[in-house]
Amino acid sequence: MKKIALVAAATLGLTLAACDSPSEEVAEENAETLEMEAETMEDSGVITDEEADAMEAEADNMEDAAEGDTDVLTEDMEETVN
Repeated sequence: MKKIALVAAATLGLTLAACDSPSEEVAEENAETLEMEAETMEDSGVITDEEADAMEAEADNMEDAAEGDTDVLTEDMEETVN
């Protein structure tokens, strides 16, 4: 019985963790928009592949920050310092 309760609690925890807050949803939508803009600009020749990659990396960082994943931001700062 204890195992069933633990599995149920773990499942509920994972289900709740999978839900995005409204601010996360907005950040994800903004990041998606930025990625689409980068792709469109690259395809039309307005920016280079490297510039598009940089925009897409920034979009990924936006999503990570909204989800509370600051490891990416910390790594970026460490690269800047080193």
